[in-house]
Amino acid sequence: MFLYMLPNLLTLSRIFAIPFIVACFYLNGFWAHLSATILFIVACVTDFLDGYFARQWKQVSAFGKFMDPVADKLLVSTILLMLSGFGVISGINLVGASIILAREIMVSGLRQFMSEMQMRIPVTKYAKWKTAMQMISISCLLCSAMFPHIKEIKEIGVIALWVAVAMTTFTGARYLKFGVVKMVNETSD
Repeated sequence: MFLYMLPNLLTLSRIFAIPFIVACFYLNGFWAHLSATILFIVACVTDFLDGYFARQWKQVSAFGKFMDPVADKLLVSTILLMLSGFGVISGINLVGASIILAREIMVSGLRQFMSEMQMRIPVTKYAKWKTAMQMISISCLLCSAMFPHIKEIKEIGVIALWVAVAMTTFTGARYLKFGVVKMVNETSD
């Protein structure tokens, strides 16, 4: 029974990690930054493991299909907001973070609308790569708060952020096109 639940528990663990990561932002010092970074990276690893175990054990569930992208969006969006609020992401880079947040909200709304029409938007491999790049960027930016004197860490994080923005825009446009085509075809029938 536990093995059947493991993929879903891993997905839910990402959501449960969020308040602990957020709490670390309000604690000062190296250990708080280290804790936030480790918790975030562990949460990111669960994103890979939940899908891996579900596919390996043939336990893909409707709950998992729904909750996996929700957990990803909650984790990424919350930590982007925290990084912005604490000045790790600032200036023009806030535009990049805003684009990521806007895309995530748009795709969530599109998914909800499509489900009401009894249609499904499948997750693409590009969207999985996009999520991975967002997580890499955020991991680097969290590390940069730990080591503010090593400017290259933040630079890598910012570059990864903009790569994630490009991937986010690309996948968002693909989902929007897919959704609009489905809606037009549905209404013309």
